[in-house]
Parts: sequence; C-alpha cells; structure tokens
Amino acid sequence: MSLAIPDERIAAKIHVIRGKKVMIDRDLATLYRVETGTLNQSVRRNIHRFPDDFMFQLNTEEFENLISQFVISSYETSINQDVGFRG
Repeated sequence: MSLAIPDERIAAKIHVIRGKKVMIDRDLATLYRVETGTLNQSVRRNIHRFPDDFMFQLNTEEFENLISQFVISSYETSINQDVGFRG
C-alpha cells in the first residue's frame, strides 16, 4: 500500500493568504493523518524549531474569504478560526 499523496491533492489544499502560500491546519493534519488539535499542540510545544512566521491565526476577514471559496464547506462548522501554516 502506497502512502504517497498525489501532488494534485496537496496543491488543492494550498491557499494564498497575506501573500504567502499556506495550508490550513485541518488540511495539514488530514495529510499527516492526525487530529487538528494534536498537530497544533505539537507545533506549539516545539515552536522553537520553526521560523517565527511559520504559523498564524487567520483574522475574521481571511477566514470568511477562505470559506467563501467553497460552495459546500465543512469549514463553516468550525467554532474557531483556522491556523495557517507557511511552507
């Protein structure tokens, strides 16, 4: 069984926010097959290993713009605004 993820699947999860190519935390967690909270907690516990601008909280406008890109979106059910990770 191949664990490789097709490039197209990854590319579809990349968004441009604040002029940077980013992946939303829940998409990155899905690719790594972990829970979103687990991914965020792991990064925060090891934040010293990442560049200062590696992750950021989306503001309300960014969050609303993101969900407006999807016709039917599971993002709309999120209680918290997503976190973006810069690659």
